[in-house]
Amino acid sequence: MDTRWRLAAAAVFISACAVGPKYTRPSAPVPPAYQEPAPDVVDAWKRAQPGDTVARGSWWERFHDARLNELEEHLNRSNQTVAAAAAGVQIARAVVREARSQYFPAVTANPAINYARVTAGFGVPLGNVYTSYLLPFEASWEPDLWGRVRKTVSSSTLTAQASVADFENVRLAAQAELAADYYELRAQDALKDVLDAAVAAYQETVEITSARYIAGLESDEAVAQAEAQLRATQAQDLNLGVLRAQYEHAIATLMGEPASTFSLPAQRVEFTPPATPPGLPSELLERRPDIAAAERAVAAANEQIGIASAAFFPTVLLNATGGFQGLSLAQWLTWPSRIWSVGPSLAQTIFDAGLRRATVQQVRASYDQTVANYRQTVLTAFQQVEDNLAALRVLTQVIEQQDAAVDAAKRALDEADARYRGGVDPYLNVITAQTTLLNSQLTAVSFRMQQMVASVQLIKALGGGWDVSQMPAASALSTSTR
Repeated sequence: MDTRWRLAAAAVFISACAVGPKYTRPSAPVPPAYQEPAPDVVDAWKRAQPGDTVARGSWWERFHDARLNELEEHLNRSNQTVAAAAAGVQIARAVVREARSQYFPAVTANPAINYARVTAGFGVPLGNVYTSYLLPFEASWEPDLWGRVRKTVSSSTLTAQASVADFENVRLAAQAELAADYYELRAQDALKDVLDAAVAAYQETVEITSARYIAGLESDEAVAQAEAQLRATQAQDLNLGVLRAQYEHAIATLMGEPASTFSLPAQRVEFTPPATPPGLPSELLERRPDIAAAERAVAAANEQIGIASAAFFPTVLLNATGGFQGLSLAQWLTWPSRIWSVGPSLAQTIFDAGLRRATVQQVRASYDQTVANYRQTVLTAFQQVEDNLAALRVLTQVIEQQDAAVDAAKRALDEADARYRGGVDPYLNVITAQTTLLNSQLTAVSFRMQQMVASVQLIKALGGGWDVSQMPAASALSTSTR
């Protein structure tokens, strides 16, 4: 008995040993500053109080649109892609618990009642049939001598953390897509307002030219030109319904509703993007869930190297069996009918034709792959931030110029209309001025829509207010949430 206890104590002691490389976070190309200048505003988002979850998580509230807020909250509850990602987190949590179960012995019971014909011995007459009652219990435990179980648990935990970050990234992508579709749809509403006003003005023009034609002050050509302009603009106005319906259907799908049962009434909104300073580039590594997921994948791959390396060392298995065996029910559960055995076993692979070495090479290559993926994710993140900062900077200037173009087109139309009514210029000059104004107004709306979408994409590129402090701890991932 003393020898067995010494063996068990030694197994527990050396279980502190572990093989495999120690993890260090891989380096990533982080610039000292963004190329695009940051807006000169107070970054209320970054400086939010620790308990201010609205400012950090519900980033869409920065747009001050009550309808958008409702849609986003609905999406958080009902989007099926987000629900699938949430189920993936539960799967990862279960895998962690599966891995942790290897820390403990496995105990099994295999009761049996056997009928047999005896040919010799067994204390019963030869040729007779006897009944054997068996109630064995078996316990087996593999001490974690080389850290294989520990690293398996660690790898599963890191993978679960990556799944949580993936879930946050999926949710952020869905939220941003909904916001972008929402402002695309509202842009269609704004374009329709412009075209509706143009149709009304052109209808009045047709009436004026028709009256002048009847009075003999205008030719039929001018009437035809006015009617052609009206019909073309009406067609353009109606055509907006196609794209608006598609955006409406996309929003319905994002919210987990059938497109056939969802509608979003037309509404005027302010196309004013919120101020969103990007902060320091180094902060981006902590604010993007996709970067966090890629980094956790690197850490998990590093643990796999230790798991594969542990295969080069012997495996010790401690087994114990006990129970009762008898030839009658009366004898079955009595003390003299007890049976037991206990002892360790050791297994070591002597020859495997390079299997273990190839496995280690495979997991090391997988680790290198995850490192490259991590660095590429970081590079892509900086590109997305720079892209949208540049878009916002340029679009601010473009909108200013386009608004000036609209004002100029209005003055030109007023002048052309006055000259036409005074009989100085033909009606064609009025049509040209009206077309120029309409195109300028439509372009101005389009630029404002692009600015709003770029603002949404910038917030998404900055992580939507998420940061790694919201990542669940390893201990929290080993417990069930159901």
